[in-house]
Amino acid sequence: MTYASDQKQDTADLSATSTRMLALREQVFADWERAVRANVEEAAQLRHPVLIDTLPVFYDNIAESLTPGYGRQGGADGTTVAAEHGGERARITSYDHVALIDEYQILRRCILEALARDGISLSHAEVLVIDSSIDAGIKEAVNAFTLVHQGLRERFTAALTHDLRGPLHAASMALEIILMTNDPARIRTVAAKALSSVQRMGGMVSELLDSMAFHGGQKVPLELSAFDICELVREVQLDAVAHQGLPVHMTPHSVHGWWDRKALWRAIENMLSNAAKYGTPGTPVTIKIDEVHERLLLTVHNHGEPIPQDEQESIFQMYRRAEAARQGVKAGWGIGLPYVRAVAESHGGSVGVDSSRERGTTFVIDIPVDCRPFGEAPTLAVAP
Repeated sequence: MTYASDQKQDTADLSATSTRMLALREQVFADWERAVRANVEEAAQLRHPVLIDTLPVFYDNIAESLTPGYGRQGGADGTTVAAEHGGERARITSYDHVALIDEYQILRRCILEALARDGISLSHAEVLVIDSSIDAGIKEAVNAFTLVHQGLRERFTAALTHDLRGPLHAASMALEIILMTNDPARIRTVAAKALSSVQRMGGMVSELLDSMAFHGGQKVPLELSAFDICELVREVQLDAVAHQGLPVHMTPHSVHGWWDRKALWRAIENMLSNAAKYGTPGTPVTIKIDEVHERLLLTVHNHGEPIPQDEQESIFQMYRRAEAARQGVKAGWGIGLPYVRAVAESHGGSVGVDSSRERGTTFVIDIPVDCRPFGEAPTLAVAP
């Protein structure tokens, strides 16, 4: 089986090189993790599921790309998986862009060394696929990494401009009054108002810094509890069938973890509704559950018109959707997708999309199995 972002179930139609590369996945990542922890300072103390991130999906995409005619030209082709990796590094770690590039370069080396040890002689074309995949992954990951940091700065600047204007103006007016009066009682009263305004600004700055500490103020408050994601998905599936008449096929796989049950319910529900709205009428939506390296991979797949690659990022962004609506452009793809991203990121992970006419469209929630280190709300110890 694969963890590729197109929800591929088996390897029967893949080439021998692709199949062998998939079989070497765990060895490659064991080698990669050792090398990254030893050579990338920012990675040394990261927990395993945070360090491994979305890379197993990217790796399996590369493996698929080694099969001639499969429909995927490289590991980053038609998917945001590399961009989501860069976004997670920006939101969750102390990485800079150099560390991000280093870990991709190490992945390239580990892949080539593992294949060579296994006696696999790559053709020139296959080497080019691996090289171009890593290069494209670096480009998309660094771009997303930069955009996240730019977004944090823009939010911070906008918040300061809008929210601090009021108390700053009040404090300034109070100080002007103090300069113009000699009445001690009046000075004390106005000074108290100025102090109150300054204290209010201090509190607002603290709140801004706290809200930005995770990923730019977008965090969804979490109430974490222990449960089996398969049971939750089955509940959402039954609800979709009962209330929407939506044909939903599910690959059952129990994965026990710590997540926010209500938030994930709404996120999965939004993904199913989105798939039903934009999928080909009469074709089922499929849900697949996997666990890899202490991370949950929950995918929702539908057939239908693909999402153009230049729109794959904007469908998750509320601001761009609102801007498109104001310009008279059809927003499409469901208002719930920005919420799905907020839920995934609040759990310490991400949501990505893989879309093409041949493969259909797959949304992937990729989050740690144990999200307690990322949830600020109290956890609930009793499993449902």
